[in-house]
Amino acid sequence: MSQVSWSIIALLLSSILAFAQTNNAPGRPGNDSHWPTAAKVGFGTANTLRSKVWFTLADGVMTEAFYPRLDVPNTQCFQFIVCAQGRCETEADDMIHQVRILNSQSLSFQQVNKSKSGAYTITKSYTTDPARPTILIQVNVVGITGAERLYLYFDPSLNNSGMHDRGWSSNDTLFAADKDVATAVMSDGRLTEMTTGYLGTSDGLLQLRTKGSIVDKYTRATDGNIVQVARISRPSSFTVAIGFGSSSGQAAINARVSLAKSFARVRKEYDAGWLTYLRSINPGPAAYDRQYKIAALVLKGLEDKTYRGAWIASPSIPWGGGPNANEPTISGYHAVWARDLYHVATAFIALGDTAAADRALNYLFQVQQKPNGSFPQNSWVDGRPIGGGLQMDQVAFPIVLAHQLNRTDRYTWRKHIKPAADFIVQNGPATGQDRWEEKPGYSPATIAAEIGGLVCAARIGEINGDHQAASAYLKVADNWEANIEHWTVTSNGPLDGRPYYLRITENGEPNQAAKIEINSGGGTYDQREIVDAGFLELVRLGVKVPHDPLILNSIAVVDRLIAQTIPAGQAWYRYNHDAYGETPDGKPYDGRTGIGRLWTLLAGERGEYELARGNQAGASKLLDTMSRFANEGLMLPEQVWDGKGPSSAGTGTGSATPLAWSMAQFIRLAQNLQAGRNLETPNVVASRYSR
Repeated sequence: MSQVSWSIIALLLSSILAFAQTNNAPGRPGNDSHWPTAAKVGFGTANTLRSKVWFTLADGVMTEAFYPRLDVPNTQCFQFIVCAQGRCETEADDMIHQVRILNSQSLSFQQVNKSKSGAYTITKSYTTDPARPTILIQVNVVGITGAERLYLYFDPSLNNSGMHDRGWSSNDTLFAADKDVATAVMSDGRLTEMTTGYLGTSDGLLQLRTKGSIVDKYTRATDGNIVQVARISRPSSFTVAIGFGSSSGQAAINARVSLAKSFARVRKEYDAGWLTYLRSINPGPAAYDRQYKIAALVLKGLEDKTYRGAWIASPSIPWGGGPNANEPTISGYHAVWARDLYHVATAFIALGDTAAADRALNYLFQVQQKPNGSFPQNSWVDGRPIGGGLQMDQVAFPIVLAHQLNRTDRYTWRKHIKPAADFIVQNGPATGQDRWEEKPGYSPATIAAEIGGLVCAARIGEINGDHQAASAYLKVADNWEANIEHWTVTSNGPLDGRPYYLRITENGEPNQAAKIEINSGGGTYDQREIVDAGFLELVRLGVKVPHDPLILNSIAVVDRLIAQTIPAGQAWYRYNHDAYGETPDGKPYDGRTGIGRLWTLLAGERGEYELARGNQAGASKLLDTMSRFANEGLMLPEQVWDGKGPSSAGTGTGSATPLAWSMAQFIRLAQNLQAGRNLETPNVVASRYSR
């Protein structure tokens, strides 16, 4: 009999023996699952297409890891537990956290967690293998003696759901699987006392806290919210590999090969890949070098590696995404919005990476666009729609982007641009939802995008000899430009004696005392009382001049009502009475009693306006403000605290960090400052209306 045959027999006997010795965990399915905080301080992936895995960091631990796509989170938490003298401390809950950027030319992060007593420190460095979907964590522990025991804690939530996972242990490896996603956790620190149980009913941490040790070593748990725990036999310095694959066997191979390759070698390859990318893009202002580079790397890393051109909004789920994470129904912000993707693409153009911007446009037209020319509210990375809202700016922005990229070929015109422009003509200028995804009606920001889209479409139509369509688009655009004040500017509003732009009017009658209900329990108000700074899009897109008296007066109203100066600088709320945020006492958003906080990207939008009116110093000051909103890992958040909550003013809230739109806005403003003008303003629009 051949050696191979004996090996197969030995493997079968080993499997039979392991099955016979199976000790199934009780307490199925376990407690509800919940996605972790959206306030990430680190995000990483290799700059290769082969390594389809991403990690996120928050609260001293690794949170969501995505595989094989950026809309498929697979983990809740990976952390360590220290036990001694009947007490167990977890990194997330019982230690003081710090994050470091190991290399500002790479997405290389390190977490340092110290016990509150100062007795010990756990230092973890992260990387992913550029050749395969494996996360490697190099761990160094100082201060643990023979009296303490160190355990790893892994809470998988495979395939975007906390339930329905199955897990088991075999030899030196912890396995978990759910359909076509599997993980394998192993370490050169040697795993012992391995157990797989159900969260809150039979998990290893529960045993450690109630019994002081792993008394019941459960080898298998199925169809539930599983948690895996194992003791590290050699706890001073070791590496953990978390391999992913379409099967447990493939996940184990990936983990073992990466582990054998060594952390040092893998990280060297990982860092080299990002350095190569940085050398290919336009440099930013020297004063913002670290923030600029990290913003560029994060943006590059947020592109899906299967559906190229699909950039998710954030690798996070705001405030944990709801009552539980049991089923694969929550998209959070790991989805694609055409509006966000437009802003990301313009940032890549500013970076000089037009290939990335082209991929974004290809995705918009070839994957997201509907047969009628419109775009979904948002989608999974494969293009399946999620929300059912119609946002007309998201129909217009792809046209503006096509014009900026000089995508004027006949096929793109007939197949994508003309259908989108026709849809705008037939369904605008009112929108089903404004850019905040809430209210229907006449929005200055939306109409600015529609006018810009139609003028850009007209130019592309002329290039393709379709003069009839071009003429029709310009006629509509001119009409809407002439009427935007009639639809959105009030002359009898209570906020000022002079006319000013409103956030939105439902019926296009801005002088009526019509009621507007603020989403998420924000209350009901006279529409003339609600303002935002969306009218600045009229300037950015070339529809209005920056010194237009209505623009100037509306800025005065906005600055009086929704601007706030905090230590980091001047910042803005989306609109007055916004309710999309934490509750007054800082608890997570509940959809009923929240308060919207200051938005990072709005400082960047105001900076672009200041640049448009020639105030370079003011624009630079706002870029400073944006940079101060970054956390320890230089991640820029969606919202920051305003001084009216549990955290310091200017620090990120629990909504979403990093937000791709915020990172893109920072890059774009930085490059615009260097150029002395707003590079993304379409000249064809500005030359028609504002020059």
